[in-house]
Amino acid sequence: MSNKAKKNAVRAGAVIAATTVMQLMSSPAFALTRDDGDDPGPGLSVAETLGLFVVAPILLFLVIAGLVMLGDKKSRQQTDS
Repeated sequence: MSNKAKKNAVRAGAVIAATTVMQLMSSPAFALTRDDGDDPGPGLSVAETLGLFVVAPILLFLVIAGLVMLGDKKSRQQTDS
């Protein structure tokens, strides 16, 4: 391994280590005190969480994909005739 490659590897390792440490130190888990005016609402149930973060994105993806396929089908019909 050349000297330049070693320097680049060390530099990349240092950047990754520094980034990881900064992310860990800024984690919300370290927020031991509440902010002024902080008023969290009630938590979500399991069904609400799955619906919001699993079902809704899948449905949105399917709707967008269907619209794209419909538009592509119409444009192919126009070019074929």
